[in-house]
Amino acid sequence: MSRSTLTATPSRRAASTKADAKTISPQQLQAEFFRQMGGRQQFQFLFEDLPGVSFFVKDRQSRMICASRAFCAHLGAQSEAELIGKTDYDFFPPYAADHFVRDDQQVIQTGQPMIGRVELWYNEQQILDWFVTNKLPVRSTTGEVIGVMGAVRSYEGQRRAMQPMSQIDSTVNYIRQHHTERITVDELAERACLSPRQLHRKFREVFGLSVQDFLIKTRIQAASDALLQSDQNIAQIAARFGFCDQSAFTQLFRKHTGMTPLKFRRRYMTASDAK
Repeated sequence: MSRSTLTATPSRRAASTKADAKTISPQQLQAEFFRQMGGRQQFQFLFEDLPGVSFFVKDRQSRMICASRAFCAHLGAQSEAELIGKTDYDFFPPYAADHFVRDDQQVIQTGQPMIGRVELWYNEQQILDWFVTNKLPVRSTTGEVIGVMGAVRSYEGQRRAMQPMSQIDSTVNYIRQHHTERITVDELAERACLSPRQLHRKFREVFGLSVQDFLIKTRIQAASDALLQSDQNIAQIAARFGFCDQSAFTQLFRKHTGMTPLKFRRRYMTASDAK
């Protein structure tokens, strides 16, 4: 599947979802989905009591079908009923929703799970947090893929449940507070009282990323927000978030988002203005 196909899909889906919403109620949507599944599954309730983990199910149009209390809280909803039939476009900026829906569709169209996807977004306190998401296809009683289910764990939530994370907790917090500065891995390792190799290993155990990739991903997310919320030019934003120059920033930004910073700004500022 080409990148252009995946990129174009979310916008069309958002439009079709609005049209579908006029013809079917959220309750009917959920009931029909569960009918195809063979009924609501009891295992879903297990996720209600797993610390730091939230759970959701979406249909083939990436519309919410059900969610755990923790996932509802993450989206600012009081109950599952508020989410049914809605999509990520109702809760996130278009560029973030495009990313989430594109992943949904990859799982739905290939029938293959997506494991250990690391994402950076704001938690319920509007503080940047890191989330690790696993997505798997949901199949009907006849074996057809009818949606996607996902389990999401946040760093902050998981940190409270898993002692090993305490070994890199100070490093994660330092990155959160100083990602705009030119931090080196050696500096981070020294602060953590670990060797660079030990620090890399512990980050991979928790996030599946090297500490360098973790730092870059944090900067890219923060720079994405700045591209849409400030009037600074690309070079100024590159310098602001610790990239050595505009060329390096552009190269890394394209690697992580699939487009240049300028194209990203034009696409999503236009989308925002259109609302």
